[in-house]
Amino acid sequence: MKVGILIRASKAEVWDAISDIADHVSWMADAEAITFTSERTSGVGTTFDCDTRVGPFRLTDRMEITEWDPGRTMGVRHVGMVSGTGQFRLKRRPGGTLFLWEERLVFPRWMGGAVGRAVATPLLHRLWLGNLRRLKARVERRPVGH
Repeated sequence: MKVGILIRASKAEVWDAISDIADHVSWMADAEAITFTSERTSGVGTTFDCDTRVGPFRLTDRMEITEWDPGRTMGVRHVGMVSGTGQFRLKRRPGGTLFLWEERLVFPRWMGGAVGRAVATPLLHRLWLGNLRRLKARVERRPVGH
């Protein structure tokens, strides 16, 4: 699944907003809390637990940062109940930065497996697009130079 949004800011400004992993809870409606499980809090090898809530479902999403290319790409591996990979990509576009968010998730059998994923995809798409709209609003209202 892939969602994207144009943010009227430079790639550096958008990267600055997303590189603070602990702050993701401020713009991701489904992320309630992030607890680092590694000494590092940024870069490849960073691990953390994200307490996640989607409707009535609550789970701890265990993640590891697998890609960290400042201003370009942040990749993650999900190793909790829901497994898979995700990636944030930033691309320069006229008027700002295109933020692309792609996830390839595998749902466990008790969540319906492939059928559960198919049912959840439209909900997750709307949820993640809302997350990107919140991020866009945060980044675009920052004072110049921050």
